[in-house]
Amino acid sequence: MQDVELFSQLLGLVKPWKLKEIKSDIPGKKITLSIEYPECHKGICPVCKNECSIYDRNDLKKWRHLDTMQFETIIECRVPRINCKDDGVKTMDVPWAGKRSQFTLLFERFAIEVILHSATQKSAMEILRLSWDEVHHLQERAVKRGLEKREEVEFKRIGIDEKSFLKGHNYASIMHDVDSAKVIDVVQGRDENSVKKLFDSLSEVQKNSIEAVAMDMWQPYMSVADFVLPNADIVHDKFHVAGYLSKAVDKVRKQEHRELMNQNDDSLKRTKYLWLKDINNFNSDEKWLFNILKQMNLDVGRAWAIKESFRHFWAYKSETWADKFFKEWFFWSTHSKLEPIIDAAYTLKRHYEGIKNYIKHRITNSKAEGLNSKIQAIKSAARGFRNFSNFRIAILFHCGGLALYP
Repeated sequence: MQDVELFSQLLGLVKPWKLKEIKSDIPGKKITLSIEYPECHKGICPVCKNECSIYDRNDLKKWRHLDTMQFETIIECRVPRINCKDDGVKTMDVPWAGKRSQFTLLFERFAIEVILHSATQKSAMEILRLSWDEVHHLQERAVKRGLEKREEVEFKRIGIDEKSFLKGHNYASIMHDVDSAKVIDVVQGRDENSVKKLFDSLSEVQKNSIEAVAMDMWQPYMSVADFVLPNADIVHDKFHVAGYLSKAVDKVRKQEHRELMNQNDDSLKRTKYLWLKDINNFNSDEKWLFNILKQMNLDVGRAWAIKESFRHFWAYKSETWADKFFKEWFFWSTHSKLEPIIDAAYTLKRHYEGIKNYIKHRITNSKAEGLNSKIQAIKSAARGFRNFSNFRIAILFHCGGLALYP
């Protein structure tokens, strides 16, 4: 009798719910707590919250609860169904668990903590003694709760970036809040239909609150953002711009390296990363070699100088001075006689308004790169994902900044 009273208090049972029996399975290290709702009491409609007569009782259902010492603890109950004059026959809510859950609220909270802080999903499974599907079910419920609570949170500045999913050309598009560095949502693919789905996850209030969107010069991203957020500025990420220019420099290096090798000159052999690396991060040997190469009047040296000079653009705070700089830089680039550099210069000119919007908003997708690292760790911890829905849930669980707890 004392055990019944103790467990009733630990469970926080409120009358008329009653702990009827405690069953111990010592060899199996399991305790089962049998709860009942007395027939003499009326039930509460889960919809309108009115008192109603009991209609019948469901089959015996079980919930995993927090362990009692080293013993796995299970709650079981035949939950009553009520007959409501307004809402019909409904299953009553139980105070220890959420709807359609196989775990108690306390166990869910504990499990979320374990999953969040475990190095791998496998280690979380071992600690909780759950299967992969059960762990995923907990994550899915937590994410659903969090998204429902976040419906009207306003986002001022967002970013859209891509992340590879599986092998080959399989991508996911990720939307994040620039200011908090939290993932807003994830969709499979990066075409216009995929990006539309990404924006569909936002409410009208959220769409109207957005002032700027940081993104690459990927046309589907730009087209959908222009249509869905006509009042928001598109800001082309400066790290992606640097990427375009670096690719152009590397093309110049490859072309020149082939020409030099035909003349038995291997000056550019194994120098690829010298032209792409930040000069401030050079070690002493790299500085020495780079200074020698710069004195050789190489095409790649000119291409590198053009790429590096564009760094000054990001420091401007006046659009007038930025326009003047770009005009001069564009003239230099397009008269360099270096085709990859010329192509890159024209690409930047076509997207100049988005590039110039950086001066107004000063945002980048740099935080997205940090998220990408975290997402890669999630993929590795789960030994990869073959189901995109599972991948999305895991990202939102770990990177969404959601209110996960019941």
